[in-house]
Amino acid sequence: MSSNHWQNLYRDHSNHYDLLVNSEDYQGHLIATLHKLYPIDHKEVVEFGAGTGRITAQLAPRVKQIHAFDLTPAMIWVANRNLKQASYSNWHLGVADNRAMPVQSGCADIAIEGWSFVQIMTWHKERWQHEVGRAIEEMLRVVRPGGIAILIETLGSGRVTPQPPDLFLPVYDYFESEWHFSSMSIRTDYHFPTLAEAHAIIDPVYGEAVLERAIVSEVGVTLPECTGIWWRYI
Repeated sequence: MSSNHWQNLYRDHSNHYDLLVNSEDYQGHLIATLHKLYPIDHKEVVEFGAGTGRITAQLAPRVKQIHAFDLTPAMIWVANRNLKQASYSNWHLGVADNRAMPVQSGCADIAIEGWSFVQIMTWHKERWQHEVGRAIEEMLRVVRPGGIAILIETLGSGRVTPQPPDLFLPVYDYFESEWHFSSMSIRTDYHFPTLAEAHAIIDPVYGEAVLERAIVSEVGVTLPECTGIWWRYI
């Protein structure tokens, strides 16, 4: 998918994007894995590239405070609506660039991003190392000693084992070789009640071909998804 595709999706179809991301990880693997890496209860969090607030909403019931930011106002609008409906009060949302976060240094126990830093790479192909590096520097700046920085990115949609897009391999290597992040992979599969609903949500984002890898059963449709988690203790 081109960078324009994702920019248009984030700006003009944020509600559709929200339907997509809220269909992912029906097993609940992501938050459970994060908690094993670093206990999240009663911690202060800064979230980079929060999108429509899916991770924000999962963290809010457990953390002390979460400050979540995204570059696209339409995404933050949806996140604001979702969090208000969930009746949480320990959150703050704002529009901000991952490379210049409007928070004080050392203000968080956890800095986290989800499916966001690779987009910096696709939007700045000629100087992606510099621009992604700025975002990582910001993560390390906002985390106090004893905290953790966490990166979450795709390792392949419709895949039962990690097969990341070739385009993303250099940035994943960059996380590890240049910034010394450790990594692991988990499954965060999508689940839909019906095949028709799966098509309606998946096709505009990933294309019809991805659903050829879906598993259809009497309880619905599951689309395998492999997710990478990179972390660095501060």
